[in-house]
Amino acid sequence: MSDPTDPASPRVEGTVQTFLTFRPYPLQVGQKIFIDGGPRRGDWEVVDLTDRKVKLRCPLSGREVEWDRFCYLVKERRGTWPHPD
Repeated sequence: MSDPTDPASPRVEGTVQTFLTFRPYPLQVGQKIFIDGGPRRGDWEVVDLTDRKVKLRCPLSGREVEWDRFCYLVKERRGTWPHPD
């Protein structure tokens, strides 16, 4: 497979396709978030951040977890939080 960053690599011409673009969300301590799906689904509050990790707290149980940064913004909205089931 050719490396597009290598100037000596042959350029592969693409075709027009539909594709998705993801951008990491710049979380801030104190933000309230809702993860909509997967094993992390639910309401969380951002309690700490590093370049690689995010520490979240569940507003109901108080449980804190630390994961590799993973959040991508889908949409921002106003509403009841914690999220009603």
